[in-house]
Amino acid sequence: MSLHSDSENPVKIPAKFDPLGSSILPGERRAFLAYLGQVRGLSDNTVKAYRADLASFASWAKRSRVDPLHATHRDLRGFLADLNRAGYTVRTVDRRLSAVRDFYGWMLREGICSVDPAAALATPKGARHLPKTMSDEDVRKLLATCDTDDATGVRDRAFLELLYASGARISEVSRLDVGSVDFCRCQVTLFGKGSKERIVPLYEVALDWVRRYLDKARPLLASAAKGEKAERPDGALFLSTRGRRMSADALRTVFETHVRLARLDPTLTPHAMRHTYATELVSGGADLRSVQELLGHESLSTTQVYTHLSVERLKDAARQAHPRAQ
Repeated sequence: MSLHSDSENPVKIPAKFDPLGSSILPGERRAFLAYLGQVRGLSDNTVKAYRADLASFASWAKRSRVDPLHATHRDLRGFLADLNRAGYTVRTVDRRLSAVRDFYGWMLREGICSVDPAAALATPKGARHLPKTMSDEDVRKLLATCDTDDATGVRDRAFLELLYASGARISEVSRLDVGSVDFCRCQVTLFGKGSKERIVPLYEVALDWVRRYLDKARPLLASAAKGEKAERPDGALFLSTRGRRMSADALRTVFETHVRLARLDPTLTPHAMRHTYATELVSGGADLRSVQELLGHESLSTTQVYTHLSVERLKDAARQAHPRAQ
């Protein structure tokens, strides 16, 4: 069945709207989400976010009695105005409009609609907040909370050391297999957004803890999977106490547990480790292109925020050390 609309029979607003997306024709919406996952290779979480953002747009279309296939630039300006009146942050507004832009761009390429009303739609720019990082003392306290006499404690220490040494996203760490870490070349292979592969060097301390985990702790955790009906994830690097591959959410919970034990800022997330890794590289003199590759950023502009973080650290150091700054 073709997804293309019949120009002689323009689509009319249905009498009943499904707030989860029937105002954006279900066939087109499903095809677009499939395209994001299968062609663009976006992660399940990213596709899920697109689905939610398009549901928000569909709900607005229902309330405003706008047919998405025949929406105008003025209509979408109304959508933007509604988001602003609802008090959403600039980041949320930008994400939702980005989803709408991508959807209309795809429909235009597919011939489903003849005009892209979102092409010239711009979001208001708000103040850019610098990412939260951790100090060396914060990291030391975090690592010290791991009970390395226990298998899960050794696992957690290896996980935190690897996270800090690689600047990896938590989802990337969850997907790691035992073979992803190359001890001979002192590196780890990560699969980022869009399943893009990158290789990141590791320092000896992190490698030593991962090796200790593989030798002593992982076999104990893997043995817990005996008798389980589910297939054992023999290749997974980090295992739960049931011998299963740890999901990103499970690893995030581990991180939050150790943040709490270390009595650090409870708003710290695993991404703070990634920000800290990048800031340390920039502060140490690494060029932005290299940092971009190590982080797996598509755009250099995303990496440039760490130059601001580096400058802020220098300012803090100057304020603390200079006698006239007290």
